[in-house]
Amino acid sequence: MKVLLLEDEKSIRDFVRINLKREGYEVVEATTGEEALELADSQQNLEIAILDVMLPGIDGFEVCGLLRKKYPRLGIIMLTAKSQELDKVMGLEFGADDYVSKPFSPAELLARVKALHRRLTPIEAPVEKNEIDIHPFTLLLDERKLIKKDQEIVLTPKEFAIIKLLAENANKAISRDEILTAVWGQFFVGDLKIVDVNIRRIRQKIEYDPAHPAFLETVWGYGYLWRKDVTDEGN
Repeated sequence: MKVLLLEDEKSIRDFVRINLKREGYEVVEATTGEEALELADSQQNLEIAILDVMLPGIDGFEVCGLLRKKYPRLGIIMLTAKSQELDKVMGLEFGADDYVSKPFSPAELLARVKALHRRLTPIEAPVEKNEIDIHPFTLLLDERKLIKKDQEIVLTPKEFAIIKLLAENANKAISRDEILTAVWGQFFVGDLKIVDVNIRRIRQKIEYDPAHPAFLETVWGYGYLWRKDVTDEGN
């Protein structure tokens, strides 16, 4: 697996690179946002980007947003300041899949990278179970795609994992804790807001009126529910 590492502090960059390479990952490094964007365009088979927030020139948020638009299936992890809760939320709003707060241990970062990589890799499934029909959508499991009327709705790895979980349990309320554990892993340490931010992003992509969702409902004080067989009132 090839990882793009964007970090302007050499000591942190060296620390992360060494630990990633020990696990067998190929690492390409950038010290500025501009350099990271150039590398992303020139590298083949790039699967995950690890982006620092505070950078000279364009910051990690802007890099994240640009990468997300251009490479919707790229896994993105933000490196945020531990005391800056806003950094975490902003990273998710810009399209990040996960975040790690500084200072962090190599074990934590590697666990996040591995968890995200697992969700990027299609899992072989029996032929009869390679898609889920959640009218008017079809979830293609092998290809990790969401289709509506022959058009793909492009999802990030985390968004796909959330929809898959809810689709497999259509018309059943799933708690935020259950979503967090299933999508981010049992040992995720962070804020439940990460679930809500991703739900909000999904609604922007699938709902006719995100403010009044028809498919992805909120179960107040608990979690979310995918409403199956909703009448398709859109165009």
